[in-house]
Amino acid sequence: MARRPDQRGVALIVVLLMISIIIAVTLELNRDSRGEIYDAMNTGDAVRLRYLAKSGFAAGEAFLLADRNGFDGLTEDWSKPERVLEKTGEDLSPENCRVSIEDDSGRIPLNKLVVGATYNQELGNLLIRLLSLPEFRLEQKQVHAIVDSLKDWLDADGEVTGEDGAEASHYAGLERPYPVKNAPLDCIEELLMVKGITKELLYGGEDTPGLAPLVTLYGDGRKNINTAPVRVLRALTAEITEEMVGDMQLYRKSEDNDLSDSLWYHRASGMSGVNINPNLITSKSRVFRITATGVYGNLQQTVTGVVRRDPDKKAMQLLYWRVQ
Repeated sequence: MARRPDQRGVALIVVLLMISIIIAVTLELNRDSRGEIYDAMNTGDAVRLRYLAKSGFAAGEAFLLADRNGFDGLTEDWSKPERVLEKTGEDLSPENCRVSIEDDSGRIPLNKLVVGATYNQELGNLLIRLLSLPEFRLEQKQVHAIVDSLKDWLDADGEVTGEDGAEASHYAGLERPYPVKNAPLDCIEELLMVKGITKELLYGGEDTPGLAPLVTLYGDGRKNINTAPVRVLRALTAEITEEMVGDMQLYRKSEDNDLSDSLWYHRASGMSGVNINPNLITSKSRVFRITATGVYGNLQQTVTGVVRRDPDKKAMQLLYWRVQ
């Protein structure tokens, strides 16, 4: 019995539908398989990058522990990124890892502005001199208001400092109110919550420097005069001029000069009559910031940590850690 034309058409449609379904399922399975392969590859790359970055960080720690000459300065190998990886063997190289070490002990330790119930007047004056530098473009009233507000943010009492400090009543009256901290800072970004400190002041603008690279949360209050940023050098005393800072910079970058004694600044040109409070400076450092970046093809991962070096125990204490 002959099959009618309409039945042959239905059979063809069914066959085509089945083929389409098979193709769709095949493509989906293929996509899932490729996705799993790519996920595995991405996981493997991420592990490799993390390993490289952490290994670079460990190399920086080891390099700092091996430095035991009694002082720290910009002439030493730890301050030269290209030297840190030289003794790590073949596993790490400039092609797959980059490591830089900065001395946090050269920065101003903000949490030492208030210790317990005691205000560190010397450190407060240093901060006032720093913010009064012409490049920050702040009026004296603004400078004192910022320092007083920072003191109020850190100290445990509720008394407003000076005429323009800020305690709970100020922050409660903001459009988006929040409580005053009355405790040490937990991160540099927290400064943006303090009255008078803006993003431009903290991070810098087109024509103004930022405060962030000049301050730290760590340290004992003394700044390493061998490594302090030039603006911190200028703020160590009102007697120091921009020209003097240039001479100090030249002196401390010369490998022929002895920087083991923090009083070396008297030997720099024009500095013989200048006196810096000895409680503000040192020539040794204990707190360092290590940044290590693992590189694999076009991918990168960076870890940043702040460590405290204990040369007596030959150990490092991790104070801060961040993965980018």
